Amino acid sequence: MPADEGSLAHRRHVPSRLIELDSLTDCLDLQKIFERNSPLHVDLGCGDGSFLCALAQRMPDKNFLGIERLLNRVRTSVRKAATLDNVRLLRVESSYAVRYLLPAGSVERFYLLFPDPWPKRRHHRRRIMTPDFLSSIHAALRKDGSIYIATDDVDYFGEIKEIAESNSGFAIGEGDADLPQSKFGRIFREKDAPIHWLELRKISPVK
Repeated sequence: MPADEGSLAHRRHVPSRLIELDSLTDCLDLQKIFERNSPLHVDLGCGDGSFLCALAQRMPDKNFLGIERLLNRVRTSVRKAATLDNVRLLRVESSYAVRYLLPAGSVERFYLLFPDPWPKRRHHRRRIMTPDFLSSIHAALRKDGSIYIATDDVDYFGEIKEIAESNSGFAIGEGDADLPQSKFGRIFREKDAPIHWLELRKISPVK
C-alpha cells in the first residue's frame, strides 16, 4: 500500500484490508484474519473490487476474500473496501491461493468472473481453468459449496464445461443472474455480448 494511503488509514484509524502473508505455504488463519467465524466467499481475480464490495454490502453476514495479482487493482480494491469490515484482499495468483493457502472445506462459494480466455491456441495453456485447478476448488469448498463462473468467450465456456463434466465431484447448473455487475460484466452487457454462466456445486464423487 502506498505511504499516503497508509498514513490516511492511520489518521482515521481504519485498518488495512490487505492481508500480509507470513508464509507462502501455510494455510490462511481465517478466524484471525476476519476476527469472526462466518461463511467465506472468494472472488478469484477480483479486479477493481467493484463486484466484491457490492456483494459484501449485500451480504454483511458473510466474509469476503478478493484475490488479485495486479498491484494497481489491489490498491483500488483496498480503497473501496476501507469501510467494509467483512472484506479482505490478498495479492497473489488465484490458482496458487486456491491450491496452497485456502484451508480444505473452508469456502462456501467461489466467483470466477470473466477469467482471461487467452484466445490464441498457443496460449490456451495459460487459462486458469484446468482439471487440476478444479480439483483444488473442490478441496477448498465445503459440503454443498459452489463456484459461479461467467465468460463471454463461447470457446472457453465449452472447455470449462467439458472439464466440469469430467469431474464427478460437481453437479452442473446455471449461474445465478441476481448478482452485482462486475466491471467486465457491465462492458459486455453494454455491447450486447452474450454472457455464459455456470454453477458447479460440490457433491460426493461418484464411486
